[in-house]
Amino acid sequence: MAKNLVIVESPAKVKTIRKFLGTNYEVDASNGHVRDLPKSSLGIDVDHDFEPKYITIRGKGDILSKLRKEVKKADKIYLATDPDREGEAISWHLMKALKLDEQESKKVYRVSFNEITKTAVKNSLKSPRKIDMALVDAQQARRMLDRMVGYRISPLLWAKVKRGLSAGRVQSVALRMICDREDEISAFIPEEYWNLEAQLLQEGSRKPMKAKFYGTRHGKLVIHEKKEMDQILADLKDQVFMVEEVKTGERMKKPPIPFTTSTLQQEASKVLNFSTQKTMRLAQQLYEGVDIEGHDTIGLITYLRTDSTRIAEEADALARKYVEQVYGSDYVLKSDVSTKNNGKIQDAHEAIRPTDITLTPAKVKDSLSRDLFRLYQLIWKRFTASRMQPAVYETVSVKISAEEYLFSLSASQLAFDGFMSVYVQDEDKEENNTLLGKMEPKDVLKAVQLTPSQHFTQPPPHYTEASLVKALEEQGIGRPSTYAPTITTILARRYVTKENKNLYVTELGEVVNGIMRKCFPSIVDTRFTANLELLLDKIGDGTVKWKTVVENFYPDLDEAVKMAQETLESVKIADEVSDVVCDLCGRNMVIKYGPHGKFLACPGFPECKNTKPYLEKVGVPCPKCGKEVVIRKTKKGRRFYGCEDNPECDFMSWQKPSLEKCPKCGGYMVERGSKLLCADEQCGYTMNIKTKAAEG
Repeated sequence: MAKNLVIVESPAKVKTIRKFLGTNYEVDASNGHVRDLPKSSLGIDVDHDFEPKYITIRGKGDILSKLRKEVKKADKIYLATDPDREGEAISWHLMKALKLDEQESKKVYRVSFNEITKTAVKNSLKSPRKIDMALVDAQQARRMLDRMVGYRISPLLWAKVKRGLSAGRVQSVALRMICDREDEISAFIPEEYWNLEAQLLQEGSRKPMKAKFYGTRHGKLVIHEKKEMDQILADLKDQVFMVEEVKTGERMKKPPIPFTTSTLQQEASKVLNFSTQKTMRLAQQLYEGVDIEGHDTIGLITYLRTDSTRIAEEADALARKYVEQVYGSDYVLKSDVSTKNNGKIQDAHEAIRPTDITLTPAKVKDSLSRDLFRLYQLIWKRFTASRMQPAVYETVSVKISAEEYLFSLSASQLAFDGFMSVYVQDEDKEENNTLLGKMEPKDVLKAVQLTPSQHFTQPPPHYTEASLVKALEEQGIGRPSTYAPTITTILARRYVTKENKNLYVTELGEVVNGIMRKCFPSIVDTRFTANLELLLDKIGDGTVKWKTVVENFYPDLDEAVKMAQETLESVKIADEVSDVVCDLCGRNMVIKYGPHGKFLACPGFPECKNTKPYLEKVGVPCPKCGKEVVIRKTKKGRRFYGCEDNPECDFMSWQKPSLEKCPKCGGYMVERGSKLLCADEQCGYTMNIKTKAAEG
């Protein structure tokens, strides 16, 4: 009887797939890639048609030796790696490393499946294909471009900042985006505005309704300062509040679309507080297979790296049938589901969905760890909801007049929960007034209270892992497989730190970003990187030759590296001599870079190993105690301004304090962009720095 060998990437898949196939099949794993470019050199022959030099990855010799023995015993070999360009490349490297293309007596096939279920695996074996060299070439091009950037630029960072740093084609753009957002926040000038709420009582009612100030009969009005508010309050004194217009209606809330890699990472971050890395690790387990009581080992979700929202017809039909049986026919989505696929979709993947909708979270809960269960439940609910009817709200909007001024009052009540019976997002948890009592035009309302409130516009928020993934996707930077590794890398390099979900650039990150922007502007340019991603996709389509992309990219990079070497010759970033004397040996200590930024070290190392924190003074007295303000860092590396007398003095500010006192309240002011702002938000005083300098 013929012997068949199926080669997959991971041992977890081996365990799952082996149970689907008979004794005639041997299933083994390559443990990921078996060949790669060498770590010791660029590994690309730039003088001879940019030919890559692949070598066996260290530690993979025994695995390849075992696979060669299995190949000898088999008549048919099925390369069953992941269904994307990385998986396609692993299959191609396996074919080369095992010399399968040289063995005429063996039949070698490529098979792929979007889900690891018995049906999907068996069907794939019935319809094998050849390796898709266009996808392989797309992966080769990506790997070589990343290698060129990393190996040519990183040594410059080692020489000028510290060893162990790295530059990356996607990570450097992500770092720049975080730095640009920090600059936006630093330059943001808050503007004062006021809201006005009227508590109004209907005749016969005991509970007042909350109406919001809209403006005048001429249009919407923004209240900028207190004197404007005081005038409006004076005008409203003793005025009659009357219903002008009542509109009733219906609002539909559409069901969500199924998860892509990006949206799963975003939602898992918001709802479950998972990092992108954790989400992908757990999703990988759910995809590769888990032991489910009564079902043996099964892959619970489809392939996790996808930017498609398409769902297979069979899965769609089964989902609608399930919804009808469990929730009733009124809950089944009547229309076809529109997908939001665009030109960036790299292949014909499905969205992320459960492989079997009847395996509800309740049925698998006892078989899964807590976090695996929570992620599976999120995916199951999202997919099920996507096949359900929209939610319907009954709405009422009321326009209320008080002479020339207008107020608005709105309320909504859920009339039909639809998909929300399964899946509710934070934005769905609306604060509803419930439906108001019946109102008619010309009804008079009693003003119980007018409540003004002062507010200030807020700067753009710091990136979180979720919002950074969203921004990367929207700008076409990276692909589903790169979001999590990119964020993991910039955190591991300590270019960025994470506090309460927010990402903050560190001093080290600022230095690296500054060098990259100055010397390699195209590498950190979002449009350039997005265009490169599109070219990689076109290689995968077979419409662009991969070596054309590589040979066009390298000369510009090579020239930029040479210019950067000359430019950075004169740049001295580390080892500046300070005025701090080493209290062990008497030498003047020097400024060096460590994992968290600058620190003081004795130049007599290794004889003298004395180090101290580097506290950079900013030339401003502490507003609390009069001693000097210095730049400090949080435990995770985020920079702030504090007193040199810490912990005796607890002064701290995220913005640099100024020597100027606020002329309005007498408090201290801080620098933000071209302005000085009172540190007391309630004061809200601002001053133009240039104007102040001119006065001085």
